[in-house]
Amino acid sequence: MQDHKQRFLFPDSDIRGELVQVESSITRIIEGHNYPLAVQGLIGEAVAAVALLASTLKFKGRLALQAQGKGPVSLLLAECTNEGELRALARHSDGQDWSQGDIQTLIGDGNMVITITPDQGKQYQGIVPLSGDSLAQCLEAYFRQSEQLPTRLWLASGNNRAAGLLLQRLPNQLASSDANAQMWEHLEALAGTLKMEELLNLDDQTILHRLFHDTPPQLPEAQALQFGCTCSRDRNRNALISLGSNELQMLLDEDGEVTLTCDFCRNQERFDAVDLAEMIKEVVS
Repeated sequence: MQDHKQRFLFPDSDIRGELVQVESSITRIIEGHNYPLAVQGLIGEAVAAVALLASTLKFKGRLALQAQGKGPVSLLLAECTNEGELRALARHSDGQDWSQGDIQTLIGDGNMVITITPDQGKQYQGIVPLSGDSLAQCLEAYFRQSEQLPTRLWLASGNNRAAGLLLQRLPNQLASSDANAQMWEHLEALAGTLKMEELLNLDDQTILHRLFHDTPPQLPEAQALQFGCTCSRDRNRNALISLGSNELQMLLDEDGEVTLTCDFCRNQERFDAVDLAEMIKEVVS
């Protein structure tokens, strides 16, 4: 299965949908990390979710979902660009009972932040409490409070795969309010019959036919998704320079070198004594 997202549109209505299926990206995200299975599942749902939400971007940029709380998973972060590049991570404590995988058990009392960062322009951020029993319920609450658009999400994750389905009612343009309301109620009920194992294992065409064969949606071209990390040697070098000359001199005197590891992709960049000396010279000049 190639990682992708598929938009679908219902003719003569103001209701759209999106399907996301990812596998190789999930494998790339979790490799090199010692994530318990419950945390892997949460990461998979978050990756599917940001891919769905990023479909609303009308510009070049990045959408990030971040959840923080007082539970054993202190941080959950997933990002997707308008070009379909995905990355994610989680920070968790050790020695926990990971048999429970719901968001309240894993993250606990906390907040969820949706951040939209255009390549050009101002950043937008929406914050909602983690009030639902699942990530999908928390995101539905976000749309009710921040976007004020009726939105339903179904997320599934397991066996190094993740998938998601989104239905959203847009402002009335193509149809009347009553017609859209009737169609929304009908489509929402149909989508609610989808089982999570079907969402995770069936292909797009099968899912859409299974749910909406009586009102076949239009299918624009699907968009490919892939793992993508923004780390680079230049970014790591700039991070070290930001420490200042005193900290850099301490690193040079104590270790003679430093190796930085990216939290997302686990890529390592080594800076030797010559590199550190050049950075110190750059800072003080």
